[in-house]
Amino acid sequence: MAGKSLWSLVIPILRRTSGSALRKPSNVCTWKLNAARTLSSTGSRWQAPPAAASTNASQGIQTQQAPTVRRHDGKLRENLANFGQFVASCMPRFVQKVLVTGTDELEILIAPEGIVPVIQFLKCHHNCMFWSFIDLAAMDVPTREYRFELIYNLLSLQYNSRIRVKTYTDELTPLDSVVPVFPAANWYEREAWDLYGVYFKGHPDLRRILTDYGFEGHPFRKDFPLTGYVEVRYDDEVKRVVVEPLEMSQEYRKFDTSSPWEVFPNFRESLEIPLESGKPKDTAQIAAQGGATPSTGGAGASAASAPAAGAQGGDKAKPPPSVKKINDPQPHETKDKK
Repeated sequence: MAGKSLWSLVIPILRRTSGSALRKPSNVCTWKLNAARTLSSTGSRWQAPPAAASTNASQGIQTQQAPTVRRHDGKLRENLANFGQFVASCMPRFVQKVLVTGTDELEILIAPEGIVPVIQFLKCHHNCMFWSFIDLAAMDVPTREYRFELIYNLLSLQYNSRIRVKTYTDELTPLDSVVPVFPAANWYEREAWDLYGVYFKGHPDLRRILTDYGFEGHPFRKDFPLTGYVEVRYDDEVKRVVVEPLEMSQEYRKFDTSSPWEVFPNFRESLEIPLESGKPKDTAQIAAQGGATPSTGGAGASAASAPAAGAQGGDKAKPPPSVKKINDPQPHETKDKK
């Protein structure tokens, strides 16, 4: 009887202990769930992530699926357009077109003989102060009269701004070197000469920088074959590296596919800023799209007139009469003639 009475006292205690131990986790989970609901209802930043864009047929819930497109900054585009008009008003002899790209970047398209004056102006003028030479790139379009397009990328740390200056040339016409203005352009111009064959007049040491000694041709030109003309290997007999004509082990196949970089051409449209003539350059207006009220230009400039352009922004920019035929802005058109 004593043993039975003892067990009758111990068993209820064990049941209550095990029951509380089992109920504790459920209480904790309930408290966490209530706390999460409270935070989400009060608009806290610790909210659950939104559901992915999908369609749930069982629950009848549909979410919108659309590509993420970068929104334009209207104020930034207006400031870039005003600054482009200011540069065009200060250098009307060389600036042929001003563009604001779809990614809110400013491009100044100039004549070949104006590369040094424009670069010098952008570096030394107190409203520009582009002291950092970031890069010099090139592009080859054989269908154009001036097949090579040179792109100069500059950075202004003073105004936290970037600008892209473009010009053009052909196989025989040299460009003036900007090494006296930016010594950092030395190796960039050597690279353009090595890979594209663009000659820079006044360069202190214009020689190849990437290809091997005795290399013939310019490998980044579109008419240069992808396989090249020669191959390099080590010969065990002569104990040195030899250069031999290229021998293909299989038949050459040409892959003609579309470019993967033009997936969203509708979102890459650029806005051309028309350069009006017949008005003082400090009051030159920018014709905005959609018939909006045009905004005025930047600071004062010279009284010479800039190249005129169409009111809709799509006409060809005409060079001034004093500029020679080499200033033909054909390479700066948005679409190439086929």
